[in-house]
Amino acid sequence: RCGMRTTKCQLLVTSLCVMLLGLSIATLSTVTHYGLHFTLMSNISLESNSYRAIHHAAFYFGICLSMTLILAALLSSAATVRESQCLLTMGFFCFALAFCGLIPAAFWRYTHSTEVEDSMMDVYDLVYEEVRRNTSSLRRHELTAIHEAFLCCGKHSPFGDTASVEHMTCPSSQVPDEGQDCLQEIQDFLKKHLNFVFTILEITIGFTVYGMILTSFLWFSIHFSSNLDRKGKYILR
Repeated sequence: RCGMRTTKCQLLVTSLCVMLLGLSIATLSTVTHYGLHFTLMSNISLESNSYRAIHHAAFYFGICLSMTLILAALLSSAATVRESQCLLTMGFFCFALAFCGLIPAAFWRYTHSTEVEDSMMDVYDLVYEEVRRNTSSLRRHELTAIHEAFLCCGKHSPFGDTASVEHMTCPSSQVPDEGQDCLQEIQDFLKKHLNFVFTILEITIGFTVYGMILTSFLWFSIHFSSNLDRKGKYILR
């Protein structure tokens, strides 16, 4: 009984942490989807560019994952208080479902580590080169918006002088000759953001595994405890 009480306390604490992680992932997914930097590049990107698909997929994955984690935390907390084997089974299933989603996400991060950065930089390259060729006034507005969002100015281009493009599209606070290269700024911005995102996911993987261990241990504890209680009862006639 003492061991079961300890497990119940651990599971309650783990459930609280998982709920906070679920809320953090939901907030992070919303910020990633509706943040200025990401929506701007998504709206500009072409259908052939993979960035828009990654952008939407990351949002829906994050929301589904956060809902699963919150549900697992709620079920585990209720099961711990009520000592319900049915709720524990459902909580274990939710932890397992979240774990099955987290592992492919972590694997994708390490096998496609530069895909998001490359696709976003491709969007910038496309807009920049179209403005350099003076093909569209709309593209000039889009390039100006990118420069203002990332606080950068132009890039090093092998196709000739870019001073005219940068004078037209760089924010007044950025001197074209001294401004930050936008490709480098985009890459640094995404690296910091993705490192933070996947740090959260790695922590979540650890808590989901721990949650599965605790829910299964508590399920067996309740099961064997109830059997022992039944064996120790006698009826006097």
